[in-house]
Amino acid sequence: MPAEALVLTAVGARGPKSLPAKAGRMVSQALNRTDDSLLIREAQRGDRAAFEELVRQYDRAVLRLALHLTGSEQDAQDIYQEAFLKAYRNLGSFRFECSFYTWIYRIVTNLCLDHIRKRQVRKEDAPVVTTSEGEEYSLIDQVSDDRAHANPEHDLMRRELGTKISVALGKLTPRERMVFELKHYQGLKLRTIGEMLNTTEETAKNTLFRATQKLRASLAPMRQS
Repeated sequence: MPAEALVLTAVGARGPKSLPAKAGRMVSQALNRTDDSLLIREAQRGDRAAFEELVRQYDRAVLRLALHLTGSEQDAQDIYQEAFLKAYRNLGSFRFECSFYTWIYRIVTNLCLDHIRKRQVRKEDAPVVTTSEGEEYSLIDQVSDDRAHANPEHDLMRRELGTKISVALGKLTPRERMVFELKHYQGLKLRTIGEMLNTTEETAKNTLFRATQKLRASLAPMRQS
């Protein structure tokens, strides 16, 4: 069976149909895995069921990560399938120097980085989520604000703030934005982020610092107004 056909069989033609209700839960705490090493070794020996089990354990987390980083359900689905296809093709070279969790996330983040770099040529691109029905909504606009108390003026201010934060994020380099979102939206440790981006924890820390400084500079006029 060709690699594409096998992976599509494992992940499903469209991937998971929906995400869990608590999509904001940190992915590093959302996985309940069996012995990945055993499954990987069996998959390396040609056991298709073992690879399908690896997909089953990580499919929702991979899709959720891709959705957070791309802001598009369609793009997330495409990256989701491409990530597992790439994992299947390169599984034979997996040397157990890191966890499968880190390895598959590294594949996803690299694919998302490439996607963001290509998308940044269109500076008017808004960081919104496109649903399967074609409707668009801002990720930040969906974050509840308990302080608003259904006050229309407060709600308007929150939406304006969300828009300005989105614009500020768009001014970061793809790697800066990636590190910032993995840290603050996914709740991952800098060491894990460094491993995913094939760099050191210190480099990831410095990248996060630059991203934070740029965001503060971009949003400074708001604090002064």
